[in-house]
Amino acid sequence: MRRLEHPEVAPPEGWSARRLVLDIGGEGLLELSYGDGVREQFGLDAEHRAFPLRPEPFATAIEAVARLPFGEPNRGARLASAGATWPDLELEQLIRRLELVQVAASVLGEHDAVPAMLDAAASALAELRWPSATKNYVARQSGGAQLQNVWQLPAGLDAAPAGLDDAARASVQRALNVLARELAEVAVSHPPAGRLTLSGHAHLDLAWRWPLAETRRKARRTLSTQVDLLARHPQMTFTQSTAQLFAWLEEDDPALFARIVDMAAQGRFETIGGMWVEPDCNMLAGESLVRQLLYGQRYFQRRFGALHTVCWLPDCFGFTAGLPQLLAQAGIARFFTIKLSWSETNPFPHDLFEWEGLDGTRVLGHMFDNPDGGYNGVAGPLSALATWRNFKGKRRFGESLLTIGHGDGGGGPTEEMLQCLAAMDGMPVLPEQRFGRADAFFDRAAGAPAPLPVWSGELYLELHRGTLTSQGRTKRLHRRAERDLVTAETLGGLVALAGGATAPALEPSWRVLLRNQFHDILPGSSVREVYEDAERELGEVVEQAGQAIDAHLDVLAHRLGAGPGEDAIVVVNPDLSARPLRVTLPAGVAGAQPVAGGSVLTAARSVAGLEA
Repeated sequence: MRRLEHPEVAPPEGWSARRLVLDIGGEGLLELSYGDGVREQFGLDAEHRAFPLRPEPFATAIEAVARLPFGEPNRGARLASAGATWPDLELEQLIRRLELVQVAASVLGEHDAVPAMLDAAASALAELRWPSATKNYVARQSGGAQLQNVWQLPAGLDAAPAGLDDAARASVQRALNVLARELAEVAVSHPPAGRLTLSGHAHLDLAWRWPLAETRRKARRTLSTQVDLLARHPQMTFTQSTAQLFAWLEEDDPALFARIVDMAAQGRFETIGGMWVEPDCNMLAGESLVRQLLYGQRYFQRRFGALHTVCWLPDCFGFTAGLPQLLAQAGIARFFTIKLSWSETNPFPHDLFEWEGLDGTRVLGHMFDNPDGGYNGVAGPLSALATWRNFKGKRRFGESLLTIGHGDGGGGPTEEMLQCLAAMDGMPVLPEQRFGRADAFFDRAAGAPAPLPVWSGELYLELHRGTLTSQGRTKRLHRRAERDLVTAETLGGLVALAGGATAPALEPSWRVLLRNQFHDILPGSSVREVYEDAERELGEVVEQAGQAIDAHLDVLAHRLGAGPGEDAIVVVNPDLSARPLRVTLPAGVAGAQPVAGGSVLTAARSVAGLEA
């Protein structure tokens, strides 16, 4: 990681809009400093490169890493461009709406509304009064490959041609008005069909093609950008899961964390999920799933003032039938994923349904099928129309959820996405799209007038099947850590029942185990560096649990009457079910029976049966 700094600069006077545009060839955290002591920070990556500027001098600093959003190294990373610009906002708006009309017409195909929509675009273009001098046109292409195609450069080429004059600007506004009026007329006969509740989202894999340390930096970049967008766009809401991310952010950037807490109190930043991470839901012991919920819900209640009601697992590789019961006992009655839409052979039949677990407990499930990015939705006609068309539950409930924003490597929505959504407002035929909270969406869906279908049992994903076997050493350490932590706590309880002191909490060790249950760590789908970290951390958990086990056994032996220097055998079964045990003692021990063969058990942890 490198830190780049630039001293204070001042944009020219008279600019009515200011924007900083950067291309650093990687990811980074941008900090803008102003003379009055104000500091603003933004995430900088391939999709987030333009940032608002205040009308005063500013200095910049960037913490940059030469990697692209999916972890791919950029061997030739450099500061490719940097500049303060004065955008023509009305012209941007016109270009955006015309492009959206073109995309919508393409997606709608033979729909009756398409000719009228294209006529509206043509009427708008007819209003424009553009400068047409050849040299001005060529000058605007200067520095680009287009100049190679020019037969002969015109004389008097101006390297910085004048912008639009007042007449041209007025024609842009007329074109916008004509386009808005004629599209509204088309919408009267072809109104929006369906409704989508939008949630800004930045799926951030805790580890995948990058290690945990990079995720901590990604979290600051992503959430800095989204807090700024929330501040400037009052209609926007944003959703982020994973207690571990927020716990890291508390340590790394307390000021940013405080802003998130404030926006969460306003109801616009929706922390969600109720779990410590978004874990694998196939290989975990039941106790691990309980701890994911226990420590996740406890954290969110303490830091954000409320328990969660929605289980948010968009990317996990299938779901055990035991999960609904555990969710309900943690106060969670709703479940969200999109992963089952990835099944490669048998399409999952429902997208709004009651999921029934092993004991009959039911939770309300929802998923959407968006071919334009999945849970990393791109704001535009394709995502909106395809998601609505694919929604099977529309006859029972006329609304679906749709998340938008760049993800997997984080990032989230962009300014351009929000502008596109505003430009699509009221567009003919396309579903109505409004930002809202996921928990409010589920509240409405729970009141659907028609009964919902029921899916009973496991939610099996017909994909990613190798995740049950790959990285076997990590899986073995994970299982050992699970068993040893439970055993240590069981023995600590026995010590307390025998009159000993209450054992120190093992929650710090549990948290390390829980984060290594993330759905791209435990299943084996990450890069080598991730498993180097995981095996080190899981090994430390096993060691910590082992130390606690040994200490508890020593206390139990003393409590059961073994004095200093006395021989004693303490047998402890930490499981709920009975297990057979045969102990071979050395000759001469009182009460021992001679037995041929066998082994002498001397280590306390072996006697406790913990190595089996």
